[in-house]
Amino acid sequence: MRWLDECSPGAVADALRVVAPELGGLEVAVRETLPEQDPQWWAGSAVVGERFVVKFAWSEPAALRLAHEITILAALAQAPGVRFLPEVVVCSTDPMMLVTERVSGAALFEVVGSIDRDRAGRQLAGFLAVLHRADTLERVDYLTGGLQPALMPPATTRAIRDGIGPWIRPDQVGSVMRWCDWADEVLARPAPPVLVHGDLHGGNQVWKGSELQVIVDFETVGTADAEYDLRAFPGTGPGVELLQATSRHYEQLAGRRLSPERVMAWHLRTALGDALWRSEAGVPLPDHRTPTAWVDDLTARFDALGIYPALGR
Repeated sequence: MRWLDECSPGAVADALRVVAPELGGLEVAVRETLPEQDPQWWAGSAVVGERFVVKFAWSEPAALRLAHEITILAALAQAPGVRFLPEVVVCSTDPMMLVTERVSGAALFEVVGSIDRDRAGRQLAGFLAVLHRADTLERVDYLTGGLQPALMPPATTRAIRDGIGPWIRPDQVGSVMRWCDWADEVLARPAPPVLVHGDLHGGNQVWKGSELQVIVDFETVGTADAEYDLRAFPGTGPGVELLQATSRHYEQLAGRRLSPERVMAWHLRTALGDALWRSEAGVPLPDHRTPTAWVDDLTARFDALGIYPALGR
């Protein structure tokens, strides 16, 4: 296994000439990434010409994550019924590179306010219901030589308790502490593991109008409870309509109910963990608002779902 020496259009173009010579002469536009000190995150992507997307790495830990994604996509392609997978053009471990067909459309974040959220929820539920089936887990586990837990766990409640105080209003601190206690209690209850995407936020989905085109970034795939895969849904779009629609259709398709409490416990750790690390690193929050606004949003989402962590229910 070999990875790139640097993150640059020239390095990507040189690697493409080895992996896919027919693409080596196309223009390479590397997508900007946040600066990271941890080599685990030294990975990026680029648009090649107008038809292709290439993922690459410039460190061993990042290359291992990309190798995992390549293996997962190959296994899922053999699992019956798994839709919305990216079309792999070519992949390589020397140098480490994954090239897929570029799909036109917009991220869910950009369109969720204007699309039919019930229709969107039905499509997302269809993807998840198949991904979470026991036979899908068994097949992928066998083809990959054994799966590990999902590779991108959100911040722990301990980290949130220890660090969030300076970034929110004093009157919010008590609520956040009680929420963390509640989340610990909820997630301590056992739940059966399934195969999860692991990072199914709106930026990893491409939509054309109300139609889902493709789901990308499978490098975090592993095992977790089913609700883990919906941890970004409460914060996607106005209100919690997308979460409710997806959960409703999921129950019909998969024959089992998703726990909104468990989804929100994961969402709490995800949202506040994201707000915390970004604030400490001086990186703007994705919507360019503040952690205090995000805490207010969490209060509204709990209320909309009829969940009251401060009361233990």
